[in-house]
Amino acid sequence: MNKQSTKNNLQVLHEDNHIIIVNKRASDIVQGDKTGNTPLLDTVKQYIKEKYKKEGNVFLGTVHRLDRPTSGIVIFAKTSKSLERLNKMLREKSIKKTYWAIVKNTPQKEKDTLINWLKKNPKNNKSTSYNTEIEGSKRAILHYRVIKKLDNYSLLEIDLETGRHHQIRCQLAKIGSAIKGDLKYGFPRSNKNGSIHLHARKINFIHPVSKVEINITAPTPNDVLWNLC
Repeated sequence: MNKQSTKNNLQVLHEDNHIIIVNKRASDIVQGDKTGNTPLLDTVKQYIKEKYKKEGNVFLGTVHRLDRPTSGIVIFAKTSKSLERLNKMLREKSIKKTYWAIVKNTPQKEKDTLINWLKKNPKNNKSTSYNTEIEGSKRAILHYRVIKKLDNYSLLEIDLETGRHHQIRCQLAKIGSAIKGDLKYGFPRSNKNGSIHLHARKINFIHPVSKVEINITAPTPNDVLWNLC
């Protein structure tokens, strides 16, 4: 099933016997945390339970996460076999993720590769970017290009080579292009709904079981800026 379907605020972009891919809203958490809010994981489980009239517990594995204020593509595994294989594919970097970000300050270069070393501070749940390696830091690589210029903002397309904590947010802030609404990384104002303008736009990989190529594009959230993009 590649047709998009929406039920109970859940937008399903792809579903088959082994995986389900959904378009996360900026307000959703992927897995449970101290807020006690219902995680996306539980919402998808309930969707499967109701759709297939399943009794008892529903197996669903989290393949990767998105920060709460970020929207876009999240993959879940419906079987242990697919979860194991998708986790291996993530480690081997054979799942290609493309993000869109809206920034106020356009980068000096139209396209570039950013290489930094990021160190996470668990106390404030924030990463700091360094130009050289320091103790406890991890190498972070991303590629960006400016794909659209609006009146006051620019739209960047970003391909991740590594998957570090807050990587896109932190590395863009490092070059002076903090993402719109991202107070944590230096944008001066928050968005009213608590979101940031970062969206997991596309994903490409070979299905872990059927071996068919999967290409998914997630619609952007419905707001004035995203609609201009």
